[in-house]
Amino acid sequence: MRYQAIAPELYVHNRANLSRLMLPNSLAVLNANDILPTNADGTLPLHQNADLFYLTGVDQEETVLLLYPDAHDEKMREILFLRETNDSIARWEGHKLTKAEASKLTGIKRVEWLSEFWPLFHRLMCECDHVYLNSNEHKRAQVRVGTRDARFARAVQARYPLHDYQRLARLMHRLRAVKSKFEIELLRQACAITRAGFLRVCRFVKPGVNETELEAEFAHEFIRRGGNFAYTPIIASGKNSCVLHYIQNNQECRAGDVLLLDVAASYANYNADLTRTIPVSGRFSKRQRQVYDAVLRVLRAAKQAAIPGKLPKDWQKESEALIEKELVDLGLLKMAQIKKQDPDKPALKKYFMHGIGHPLGLDVHDVGLTTEPIQPGWVLTVEPGIYIPDEGFAVRLENNIVVQDGGNLDLMSDIPIEADEIETLMRRRAR
Repeated sequence: MRYQAIAPELYVHNRANLSRLMLPNSLAVLNANDILPTNADGTLPLHQNADLFYLTGVDQEETVLLLYPDAHDEKMREILFLRETNDSIARWEGHKLTKAEASKLTGIKRVEWLSEFWPLFHRLMCECDHVYLNSNEHKRAQVRVGTRDARFARAVQARYPLHDYQRLARLMHRLRAVKSKFEIELLRQACAITRAGFLRVCRFVKPGVNETELEAEFAHEFIRRGGNFAYTPIIASGKNSCVLHYIQNNQECRAGDVLLLDVAASYANYNADLTRTIPVSGRFSKRQRQVYDAVLRVLRAAKQAAIPGKLPKDWQKESEALIEKELVDLGLLKMAQIKKQDPDKPALKKYFMHGIGHPLGLDVHDVGLTTEPIQPGWVLTVEPGIYIPDEGFAVRLENNIVVQDGGNLDLMSDIPIEADEIETLMRRRAR
């Protein structure tokens, strides 16, 4: 791992919270993600199962966590299973966690090799009444490839058909939505790395540079600081800025165009999510500045409107009303259009067609119970935008906030966002 060791208190705290939510006399099992193949004998790097990482901090393949808070034998209440290493694995793949290292990392006293899992699991299944199995229940997920958790669920239910099976995802979504102080510090670090990358790119941008070169500048800054890309970067100049998920990043940045940068870092698997829109030539045109300031006004208002007790869908409606007003003032909509619009197809959707924000954490589109009211401790993105294909440009701005009683905390308050700040940065680049 590239990041600094994290205090095991985070994972001890997370497991204790999960145990309190579980039914009496129940156990839970979580598996690491698979290492996915590419072609021939190639593989992708491990992208750890977020729930397993949340509970253990282990960033290693073929890891299993078993929790049984009410087990009669105290030594059976938390067991971590690891892939056993050998000389060949060490030679080809490098160091793997020892039992002592895993115990220190996680705060779990009992660590076993994976070969011991099924005998111990059978013993505990003979004692428990309820079994929590894990699955990906994100509403936007399109699960086309079977996971270790999915294979495990099928195997267990076939072997033990008479147990009561429960969905672990509902509990994990509730827990992961509210971030602890430890998690917020990790998110701060991801935001700090993101800031460094953004400032580097602002010094590099000029007419004629290719979007690919800008992606390379972000990569240099992120990796040297122990981070990674939180998601595939969107580096969209000119008309590309109107494509919501543009990832080709291969076009020349031209004088007079805007450059939309939806790029952020991850640190210790915790993700930032930043968007800025900057002028390639160093100064916004009059029209670009009008749209930019309109989006920024919405962002400021929406940041403060995400308050505890409000339903996310109501936050979305309020934000859309703010954007609607800005669109009228910009001459993009007329009040007559709004009065005649189909309520299910509001006119503003031509220019703003996505959500105002989403939960953020171990996943960029993090899990959470978004049908329930916003709570203190939620971390949300705030990302209004106005997209004008007919004029060949868009503006989107995005910051990350921690919802708090008495006023939200902006984790990106030190990343330049005012149009004058951006233009000052660009002038420094020119000098």
